[in-house]
Amino acid sequence: MKLQRKNRLRALSLGAVAVSGALALTACGSDDTGGGSGASGAPSAAAGSIKCDDAKGELLAAGSSAQKNAIDAWMKQYTASCKDVRINYNPNGSGAGITNFLQGQTAFAGSDSPLDAEEIAKSKEVCKDSQAIDLPMVGGPIAVSYNLPGVDGLVLDAPTLAKIFDDKIKTWDDEAIAKLNPDAKLPGTKIQTFHRSDDSGTTDNFTKYLKAAAADNWKYEGGKAWQAKGGQSASGSSGLAQQVTQTAGAISYMELSYAKDAQTVHVKTGAATPVEATVDNATKAIAEAKVVGEGSDLALELNYEPTADGAYPITLVTYEIACEKGNKAETLAATKSFLTYVASEEGQAILKDASYAPMPEEIITKVRETVANLS
Repeated sequence: MKLQRKNRLRALSLGAVAVSGALALTACGSDDTGGGSGASGAPSAAAGSIKCDDAKGELLAAGSSAQKNAIDAWMKQYTASCKDVRINYNPNGSGAGITNFLQGQTAFAGSDSPLDAEEIAKSKEVCKDSQAIDLPMVGGPIAVSYNLPGVDGLVLDAPTLAKIFDDKIKTWDDEAIAKLNPDAKLPGTKIQTFHRSDDSGTTDNFTKYLKAAAADNWKYEGGKAWQAKGGQSASGSSGLAQQVTQTAGAISYMELSYAKDAQTVHVKTGAATPVEATVDNATKAIAEAKVVGEGSDLALELNYEPTADGAYPITLVTYEIACEKGNKAETLAATKSFLTYVASEEGQAILKDASYAPMPEEIITKVRETVANLS
């Protein structure tokens, strides 16, 4: 991940004026509008179940666009109870969100990949006498979305996906695709691949899947920055979704809630039946994750090659990243209050309505204990 780290560390040296302006512009929304201001039909938190404590003022956060729709649903419920708090979340991508946090511009960051060693070391400059920690809050499948009218339930496996996104397979009637879809009428349409232009944890997880499941066909180092040659780019999950829906022959990867208006690939794994990208199928794979962070850090190691029937292999977990200790006094109460709600039974319960997967009970219990001790 040398390229990605180099780019992010360079960004850390930039001034904070542009960052603050971008956050201000997103106070009432953003271009990642996949779920609107909240999950439609999401259950409301019972009166008094959200503890505001001394929370007040503006809470700035930034990062993962994949979790934007979950954040919207959470904000809608939380701010209805805690009216003295204004939450401003900028879905500018995992890499940019971590940069904002390490510059001291936000109270917490959202990232679809845990902090690396360099970032943890850098966080000690922001988290006085402490460091930042990863708090897994949101799970879900990374859908492979495509635009190919007349071809439903397209089946692809990891080697074929790797060749498509590495520009080795160029048309939809390629022999490798036809072999996986013997009953489909595949057109000779040119394949148009789209990837993230910004540093993205979704990119990191998607390419980790390709490295794990198609090592012979995906030779790139990986990380939040896209490295393969060819293809076209767009910013954020909503940008990719827009490109797929308006481009014939397009294919891309995005968090499931952004793929509702397009077709999604069924992924062939070691199981008997190709697996569809659904919340429940992603949960089956995420349940196999292991906590690999040290101390209070709850970074997870995901299994990208599950063999259980129905386990969808291309998953991500979004972390809220905050200081374990040394949080700013003016935002500590709001940060703890909001993250306490997010990790609560009520907060996790609304995720499925927004096409996300709640964290397994064993993991979210540890998150709740850690959030309670933030200081």
